Amino acid sequence: MKRIILSLLTILMTSPLWAQNNFKAYIKDSESGEPLIGATALVQGTNIGATTDLNGLVEINNIPNGQQTIEFRYIGYEAQRKTYSFPLSSETPIEILMEHGHEMEEVIITATRSSRFIDDIPTRVEAISGEELAEKGNMKPGDIRMLLNESTGIQTQQTSATSYNSSIRIQGLDGKYTQILRDGMPLYSGFSGGLSLLQIVPLDLQQVEVIKGASSTLYGGGAIAGLVNLVSKAPTEDKELNLMFNGTSALGLDASAFYAQKFKKVGTTVFASYNHGTPYDPADIGLTAIPKFERYTLNPKLYVYLNENTTFNVGLNTMFENRVGGDMDYVEGKSSTGHFEENSTTRFSTQAGLDHQFDNNRKLTFRNSVSYYDRGIKIPSYEFSGVQLSSFSELAYNQRGERSEWVAGLNVWTDQFTQDNVTPAQAVDYSYNTFGAFVQNTWNASDLLTLETGMRGDYQSEYGFFALPRISAMFKPHPKFTARVGGGLGYKASTVFTEDAERVQFQNVLPINTNNTEAEKSIGGNLDFDYKTPLSDNMTFSINTLFFYTQIDNPLILTPTGSAYEYQQPPGNIDTKGIETNLKLTYNDFKLFIGYTLADVNTHYNGNTTTFPLVAKHRLNNVLMYEVEEKLKIGLEGYYFSEQQLNDGATGKSYWIFGLMTEKLWENFSLFLNFENFLDARQTRFDTIYTGSITNPTFRDIYAPVDGFVMNGGIKIKL
Repeated sequence: MKRIILSLLTILMTSPLWAQNNFKAYIKDSESGEPLIGATALVQGTNIGATTDLNGLVEINNIPNGQQTIEFRYIGYEAQRKTYSFPLSSETPIEILMEHGHEMEEVIITATRSSRFIDDIPTRVEAISGEELAEKGNMKPGDIRMLLNESTGIQTQQTSATSYNSSIRIQGLDGKYTQILRDGMPLYSGFSGGLSLLQIVPLDLQQVEVIKGASSTLYGGGAIAGLVNLVSKAPTEDKELNLMFNGTSALGLDASAFYAQKFKKVGTTVFASYNHGTPYDPADIGLTAIPKFERYTLNPKLYVYLNENTTFNVGLNTMFENRVGGDMDYVEGKSSTGHFEENSTTRFSTQAGLDHQFDNNRKLTFRNSVSYYDRGIKIPSYEFSGVQLSSFSELAYNQRGERSEWVAGLNVWTDQFTQDNVTPAQAVDYSYNTFGAFVQNTWNASDLLTLETGMRGDYQSEYGFFALPRISAMFKPHPKFTARVGGGLGYKASTVFTEDAERVQFQNVLPINTNNTEAEKSIGGNLDFDYKTPLSDNMTFSINTLFFYTQIDNPLILTPTGSAYEYQQPPGNIDTKGIETNLKLTYNDFKLFIGYTLADVNTHYNGNTTTFPLVAKHRLNNVLMYEVEEKLKIGLEGYYFSEQQLNDGATGKSYWIFGLMTEKLWENFSLFLNFENFLDARQTRFDTIYTGSITNPTFRDIYAPVDGFVMNGGIKIKL
């Protein structure tokens, strides 16, 4: 009897805790009052929650009595936590107003020098980071061509039929007009430009930042078409050890390792890779589509945390590669004669930086790089080799106010090339020194408008002074809609290192007489519209459209003159104009990406207009992804390239490339398998790549893949 009474008393005392309650709320945007469809509300410490309907209404049932904290979340907005005492005094739905934030898109951009979140920057920036970077790295673990070529408005242009040499084109313009930076420092220009895309392994990259259009105000000469900033990983408190092993059906091999860790006063990152290529001829024509190559890379870096406000870092990048393509019998050692192209490369570059934070709003940065690049090119009866020695030093000051941010700085860029084994009159040597000063202001004029203005003054030792203004504006009239507009001036100091000269291995290319040439100058601008919205509780939609225009005056053109090639500057200009559109649709575990690029590039010389060669006027990028978080990824890709005008007057054929990528993930490792170009689209199937004989070929432009269908697969390990 006593036990029964105690049980009844216990039930009576605890029954209020078992009572169930309902909660209703309308979740809206704090600025516009628009309902936020698909926002979530979760009772902390439980698995009780719900999402908003098409009216922004959320209803949670079965909430226990007492003090309960509910967390409200929505993509792109700051999370909110509110505490209520249940049962509530009223059943009327509560109004929750959410403010814009960065919780779900914490991509910090450094290429614009202001280190802002990507959605707060007036300058249009594209970032490849996180899972997207890892997925693209699976497809080509040995270089960054695939990583860039699958972006709208970017095309990697192969300049050698047998050795794979490639350069990058943004919005249809030659690779010489794009700057490739490493942590904001120019390490891949000039003589190294023809091989840089093939010699950068992506495993140690944190993200890749792309700015399309004139960027010379930020980084000086050469950024007429845009810039690509490769951001290295930095050490964190948690140890990071990543290993990747990849093999291909063409008998290629990639092995990479990255280690990073931060200790109390020091930190370090170490990256090492080995990349191997076997000569491969899928067309069975006796020439390599993939050359034979061996490459070794080692990049150690040390961080010293002098105090809580000051960090010093110093690193060394080393790379050694031997690459030979051409006649299969020669490359495989079966014959001592035949056509061949050999590239031997040695790179040493140092990077150093010092960051001092005076307080939360003021920062001083110094960085320096020195680069030594030794490359030799051999073809039958000819050799071109030389050393490029360059350095870059910059001192910058950043100050942030309540509504405005200032960045100002000074830099010195030296670039020198010395050709081997030729007389001074024949050498294509140059020695350039550039002294620059820049200032940039980002001003939050209102909640709707942000302005970014900048000015750079460069004094170039051969071509004089250049004033480079730039302005960008971002307009946000609605939480779902953003518009950006911007433009600026640019210039390019002339060197012989262009795609056209690379195609002929610099044979019989005459030196540039700087007394008779001018620097190439440009003016350009972009107009960008971005719209994002949820369509239902589990579906989102976004679309971005960019209109662009760039005009380059005094273009330097490689022109045949008898038995030699001479750089000339005919009166006129080159211009590119077009549209980039990116559409993204997500539904549960599915993501669909569709991209379209229209690039209309023309030359205007002596009153005549012609189509610029080797540009696909129309391109489509299509990717369908199925992803179960941390478990499985499957992606189907389709890329279309329209007809291209060739340098010999012919027109290249249009083609599609299809690929399938798969990855199965576990806690500490994953397995990946990719089927790249599985329909085997290649130029040797529908066109020719050379004229003449196999022993003395004259190569045509390469506008389509030559390696065809290649499978690759491997394992990634995280320890």
